[in-house]
Amino acid sequence: MRQPFPGPGLAIRVIGDITKEKLDILREADFIFRDEIAKAHLEGTMNQYFAVLTNMRSVGVMGDGRTYDYTLALRSVTTTDFMTADWARIPYDVLDKVSVRIVNEVKGINRIVYDITSKPPATIEWE
Repeated sequence: MRQPFPGPGLAIRVIGDITKEKLDILREADFIFRDEIAKAHLEGTMNQYFAVLTNMRSVGVMGDGRTYDYTLALRSVTTTDFMTADWARIPYDVLDKVSVRIVNEVKGINRIVYDITSKPPATIEWE
């Protein structure tokens, strides 16, 4: 397993302008993703997994109010050489726990997407 985080990997996982607010949001969300993967004992089934804070905002509803917050992408891959990779098949119940925790615990995120693109055509990192 290769997890280039929280070093230089943090900056490349914020799409758009890098701000303290975005870095804090990403740190919290990534911690929850990694925590739920560990609780499910899935670390050994994937080679790299992380959260990406996109620069896209979307409308949502939290409680009785409208939100306009960031979309967070989750990425997890399996690979033997990091030259090619396939997206990891994380069980739906684990993805559900991750999503519920992040949108409820991390202020600034109201939508979660899971990247199911292989490499190629995509790269493992988003930028």
